[in-house]
Amino acid sequence: MYTPDSLFDMNRRTHVSFAKIIDHCRQLSHEQLITAIDGFGYPSVQLQLHHTIAAQKYWLGVIEGRMDVDDDPATDVTIDDLSGYRSQVAASVDAYLQSASSEELVSERLMITWGGRERALTPVHLIVRPLMHYFHHQGQVAAMCRILGMPVPPGMDYPLGAEPIS
Repeated sequence: MYTPDSLFDMNRRTHVSFAKIIDHCRQLSHEQLITAIDGFGYPSVQLQLHHTIAAQKYWLGVIEGRMDVDDDPATDVTIDDLSGYRSQVAASVDAYLQSASSEELVSERLMITWGGRERALTPVHLIVRPLMHYFHHQGQVAAMCRILGMPVPPGMDYPLGAEPIS
């Protein structure tokens, strides 16, 4: 059974890992950060990082009855911008989980998604989905860093003993 506490822990651990990859990307020059690399849906490290964070914000907005799709990646062009954006979204998810009950998290209800589409969804799935999404894109960022000559060191995967992050 998912509980607010278990999801809070999963969100924290995911953000510990994602914060590490963002910090690793501090070694990239601004040019490398925004360089388009063939073979990736979001062609630059900056766009990969922004998209991943924005997706979690979007799904939280769906749960809370908002359509959070207006974030412009051009506003988050530095690693500091992206790090701050990640912290902001992580805190928003944490705030939701602190106010949600276990029953609310597992109760299917109608929600509005992109394009005004009404769908029966369960909040727990919309909390967990972006967490998996983080690791998908974290792998893509790691591959991009290798291509850019900045391989990612070990220990960037889902942390089993995650230390607190700011």
